[in-house]
Amino acid sequence: MPGLVQLEVAGRIATLTLHRPEARNALSLDLLADLHARVDELAARADVTVLVVTGAGKAFCAGMDLKAVGSEDGLRHGLHRRLLQSLADFALKLRGLPMVSVARVNGAAIGGGCGLATVCDLAVTHCDSKMGFPEVDLGVCPAVVAPWLVRKIGAGRARRVLLCGGVMSGQRAWELGIVDRVVPTPADLDGAVAEVAGRLATGGPGAVRATKALLNDLDGSLDAATARRGAEVSAGVLETPEAQAMLRARLGGGA
Repeated sequence: MPGLVQLEVAGRIATLTLHRPEARNALSLDLLADLHARVDELAARADVTVLVVTGAGKAFCAGMDLKAVGSEDGLRHGLHRRLLQSLADFALKLRGLPMVSVARVNGAAIGGGCGLATVCDLAVTHCDSKMGFPEVDLGVCPAVVAPWLVRKIGAGRARRVLLCGGVMSGQRAWELGIVDRVVPTPADLDGAVAEVAGRLATGGPGAVRATKALLNDLDGSLDAATARRGAEVSAGVLETPEAQAMLRARLGGGA
């Protein structure tokens, strides 16, 4: 039985694929555990210069598994806290990889999924993909993804995006700087990602690693305290009656 995350390496380029297409690659504890394991493997490899992160099927990542965290049983057993902490720790690991990471946003990237795209060093999508941070619409606080979005597009724009919630097109995400390149159609995505990854792979491996490490230091990317505080804040809000009621209403509506 294949795992929930697939890792393939071709030359100096690796591809990490979230493989839970039946759930739009929603982030469950099992999926996150597989992501941690695969990224730990990558961290030890000196032969990879570029990592492409993508999702199987039509979605990139639909964010947290709301059916799990929004249930009474999940809340009682602290599933939401474990999931949020695992996501915060994974984001730190992904940004801390020595290779350059490129998000291939093939479809919906929502909430934590859009957050993963901003954790990657670069992101590419197509005009009609759906991206965004609708957490406030669900009564949830986007504290885990907030530091990454602020680093990506600046505090002012991030404030507007996170407080307004909702979703946007890939074109709009590019206009805001959430992604670094946008192509007209899904059919154009593979060529664009191959071009970006190929260009990055021509750089000197040592120079690329040193430059990425310096950039991480300069923008505070590996500030573990901030990332883990975000997980605590999100978990606290999720435990409130307001958030639970809104989530149950959403899930009961077939979302």
